[in-house]
Amino acid sequence: MCGIVGAVAQRYVAPILLEGLRRLEYRGYDSAGMVVLTAQHALARQRVLGKVSGLADALAQLPLEGTLGIAHTRWATHGEPSTRNAHPHVCRDHVALVHNGIIENHGELKRQQIADGYEFSSDTDTEVAVNEIHRHLELGCDLLTAVQKATRVLDGAFALGVVARDCPDRLIAARRGSPLVIGLGIGENFIASDVFALLPVTQRFIFLEDGDIAELTRETVTIYDENGMIAQRPETISRLTADAAEKSGYRHFMLKEIFTQPRALAETLEGRLRDGRVLDESFGRDAEKKLNKIRAVTIVACGTSYHAGMVARYWFEEIARVTCTVEIASEYRYRRAVLPPDALFVTISQSGETADTLAALREARKNGYAHTLAICNVPESSLTRESEMVLMTRAGPEIGVASTKAFTTQLAALMLLVIVLGRRHGLDAAKEAALVALLESLPGKVNLALELNDTIATLAEAFVNKQHMLYLGRGSMFPIAMEGALKLKEISYIHAEAYPAGELKHGPLALVDDQMPVIAIAPNNELLEKLKSNLEEVRARGGALYVFADTRVNVPERPGFHIIRIPAVADFLAPIVYTVPLQLLAYHVAVLKGADVDQPRNLAKSVTVE
Repeated sequence: MCGIVGAVAQRYVAPILLEGLRRLEYRGYDSAGMVVLTAQHALARQRVLGKVSGLADALAQLPLEGTLGIAHTRWATHGEPSTRNAHPHVCRDHVALVHNGIIENHGELKRQQIADGYEFSSDTDTEVAVNEIHRHLELGCDLLTAVQKATRVLDGAFALGVVARDCPDRLIAARRGSPLVIGLGIGENFIASDVFALLPVTQRFIFLEDGDIAELTRETVTIYDENGMIAQRPETISRLTADAAEKSGYRHFMLKEIFTQPRALAETLEGRLRDGRVLDESFGRDAEKKLNKIRAVTIVACGTSYHAGMVARYWFEEIARVTCTVEIASEYRYRRAVLPPDALFVTISQSGETADTLAALREARKNGYAHTLAICNVPESSLTRESEMVLMTRAGPEIGVASTKAFTTQLAALMLLVIVLGRRHGLDAAKEAALVALLESLPGKVNLALELNDTIATLAEAFVNKQHMLYLGRGSMFPIAMEGALKLKEISYIHAEAYPAGELKHGPLALVDDQMPVIAIAPNNELLEKLKSNLEEVRARGGALYVFADTRVNVPERPGFHIIRIPAVADFLAPIVYTVPLQLLAYHVAVLKGADVDQPRNLAKSVTVE
């Protein structure tokens, strides 16, 4: 969830580290800091509470000059956001460390270290790690060995960057659970928690695997596996460019990502449709044979990705006639779930590093699922490397914390899976061809929905001073209502909840009054008449209704009953298309409220801890 950058070079590294932190701001954080080893072999540190810009101001006043350094943006887990809890942490002016993740046994280690004479200057779990490394250095170990020995006693997930006063040409990186990547340069090498941080200096990367510890110098990179043996990890050339994380003229990354959805959806579908069919090979080598065995699907995900899975459940059951269950990853891990026979275990994650989703995948592999499939946006992620089959969403970098194009491309990817499994369970060629034709029209339909931007920007003014909102949907639109409510909560801080419209009478109706706006999603489908009855229940209690309705739906506008017309769309595409105006609504409300749209408070883009 935090950001790590490290460098060992022939030039001063502080500007590289600072730019790397700027490029990781989208991940969410509350403080920032940097340590550089000076020419006098001193660990010079600067830390600030708040934004990277504050760190830049501090460095302008007191520059840190050196060719070896580490930097960090922190998202608080242990200890409040404060300068004293910010990273890097330093032990006795000898060794410095940055850390992502959680050290689960930090309490036990802290008690032992206090008994050994160590003092603690923060409330974090991280200090036990830097103290443990220092202890081994004092016992005569070199820096690499000290990190190897220290990490053996750390329980939990972590990514570490370590430098020491007596090792001016050594940078150590360790990975267990939390992502960490090495960037390769000429006469310089780097580490980071995300390739975005390093794109200005390199496009050559090595992705560390779980349990790896790496020693970097200016000229060499040596990687050791969890058993301490030298390991070879492949080098990857990133296709991303340094401007991939730029706003390109948009006011916010989120707005840019909303408007690039037609292109992202086209990329998701590109090369996977041919002659009215979805290609089995889209899911990887031997996918055809593996998919032939599938009789049920279990989907596990978190947050927005979980909502995508909930939509897909309707599709799997209606189109593919395949049993589908959808689980929240953090809950699935701790249930003794009954394994369906011949089941495909599907994980969905934008980053591919979501801790709970990864843990659920590892549990599923032990439990004997027939096969595993990851739907993901990051090709080099842990999730893609650990799954048998992979379907990349190809959404491109998503910088805004509130997911938009990742969600709609996940839905498109799930529909591809629905069709290939449906073909094996009675979906005939004509029906498949019709579905494929509709998928091919999807980018154009989303473009039409984006034309509502100005209308929705005006509509947003009605919600700026509201404290609570209800979202209603039926069928596959219920999870879309959940996603719409989540977007509003995430970036505008307005409390919003979603319900199946038929559940109004079972409690939520008690909340409805003239101060509780109600958003309803009304595509032209078989549940429309039922939904209309639910809307009348709201109007009878004085609630103000805002209905996103298909142009073919006969719902007249009247006082307290506002209609936002959505371009006509086929039933199974409706969840994707109707998502777009709800994203725009959340965005414009947040802008009017003056909220930090791209970096909402308390949230992080990549949730790499439980």
